Amino acid sequence: MSHSPFANRPNADTVTLLPILQRDLKKWVAGQPAGRQAWVKATGFKAEAGEICYLPTDGKAGGVAQALIGIEGGWGDWGVWSLAGLPERLPAGRYQLEGELPAEIASRVALGWALGCYRFERYRKSERALPVLVWPAGADKAAVESMAGAITLVRDLINTPAGDLGPAELAEAAVALAKSAKSKAKVIVGDELLKQNYPGIHTVGRAAAQAPRLIDFSWGDKKHPKVTLVGKGVCFDTGGLDLKPSSGMLLMKKDMGGAAQTLGLARMIIEAGLKIRLRVLIPAVENAVSGNAFHPMDIIRMRNGLTVEVGNTDAEGRLILADALTEADSEKPDLLIDFATLTGAARVALGPDLPALFSNDDTLAGDILKAGEAEGDPCWRLPLYQPYKRMLKAKIADTSSTGSGGFAGSVTAALFLQNFVSDTTPWVHFDVYSWNPGDRPGRPEGGEAQAIRAVFAYLKGKYA
Repeated sequence: MSHSPFANRPNADTVTLLPILQRDLKKWVAGQPAGRQAWVKATGFKAEAGEICYLPTDGKAGGVAQALIGIEGGWGDWGVWSLAGLPERLPAGRYQLEGELPAEIASRVALGWALGCYRFERYRKSERALPVLVWPAGADKAAVESMAGAITLVRDLINTPAGDLGPAELAEAAVALAKSAKSKAKVIVGDELLKQNYPGIHTVGRAAAQAPRLIDFSWGDKKHPKVTLVGKGVCFDTGGLDLKPSSGMLLMKKDMGGAAQTLGLARMIIEAGLKIRLRVLIPAVENAVSGNAFHPMDIIRMRNGLTVEVGNTDAEGRLILADALTEADSEKPDLLIDFATLTGAARVALGPDLPALFSNDDTLAGDILKAGEAEGDPCWRLPLYQPYKRMLKAKIADTSSTGSGGFAGSVTAALFLQNFVSDTTPWVHFDVYSWNPGDRPGRPEGGEAQAIRAVFAYLKGKYA
C-alpha cells in the first residue's frame, strides 16, 4: 500500500466512530442532548448497514465530533468486511473506534479497514487522500499487517496486465519473496524443462515469446513437517489453437491467479514463522499461438510417465499443474495444496466468491472448511467422484486431459490432477476465480485473494 492505513494514537482532530445497531438507535438517541437528538432526526439516519451520520462538535463551527456507523449484528457477528467500506466513504482524516473490542474482533476490523484502503496505482495514482484509523486496542498489528500485505501482493500481481507480467516477471516476484525469506529460488527455463523432464510445462508454454519456466523454492527447518504449495501460473491464456473469442480473453491476465494465491499464502507462512518446511512450485507460462504451438489431440508423456491426449488446448492449466504436482508428490509431503483458476464449470456451480475445494482427505477438507467459515473466507467442497473418470478415457493414450460430454467440468479436471498425486499424500485442490467482478466494501473490482486466509488459519492452528 502506498500509505499506512493506521495511526498509533489519536490527535486533536480525531473523529470517533460509533458503530450502532438499528435496534439500539432509538435508545441511544433518547440518551443524547436535545440538539443532538434533533440533528440525528433531521439527517434521516436509520442505522442501516454502512450508513453514516456525522455529529457536529459542540461550539466549533464545521467540526465533527463523532460519526455514527450503521452495522449489522453485534460484535460477535462482525466479520472482516463489516467496516471495510468506510475508507471509501469517510473524508481524509484520523478516526478511532469508540469502545473496547475483543482482540479477535479488533484484528478483523483492522484487516477489513486495511483492505478497504487498497488501491492499484501502478498506472494511475488516486487523487483522493484516504482516511487513517487509530489501531483498535487489542488488534494483532503484526498479523494484520502481514495478512494485508500478502493480500495486496496477490491483488497487485493479478491486476498487472500480461504485457507487464509474463512468466519472467512472475518468476522475479517469486525470487524476490524467496530472497526476503533468506532462501534461494531455482528457476528452470525453456528447453531445460525438457532436459529435466517437465514436458507438460514446456509443451504449453513453448509457443510464447517468453519461455516457460518452473519456479521452485523452499523455506524453513528441514526437520519440520513438509507443506508444499503449487500455483497455476498461466500469465495469459489465448486458448492456444483452440482460440478463445476476444471476449473470453479480456480477463485472461488473471489466469496466473493460482500462482498469486500461492505467493501470498507463502508470504504469510514465512512472516508468521510457522513450524513447517515450506516448498513452493509455480509453473509459469503463456499459452500463445505460433508455428510451434501444441495441437488438439497431441499426446504428451508426462513427468510421471502417464500419456495424455490433449482434448482442448484451452485446458492448459491442468497440464502444467500435472508436472508440478508430480514433482511435489515425489517428496511425500505431509500436505500438498494447489491453487488454480482452472474451470468455468466451478464458477457456474459456485459463482465468483466461492472457491471449489477438492480433497482426498475428508478430515483435512472439513478442517479447512471450518477455518474458512471462521475467517470469513469461505470455500465449498465438491466431490472427487471416481465414476466420472470414465469421462476422461482416451483411445490411444492413458487418459484425456478433458474428456468428452461437457458435464462436471470442475470434477473431471480435479480427477485428472489426482492422477499425479499419490493416494497416501494428503492433497487439497482449490479451483478459484481470483477476481471480484464488481465493487463491494473492501473488495474492489479486480484481482482477489481467495481461500488463502482459510488455509493460513488452518496451518496456523496446526503448525504455529
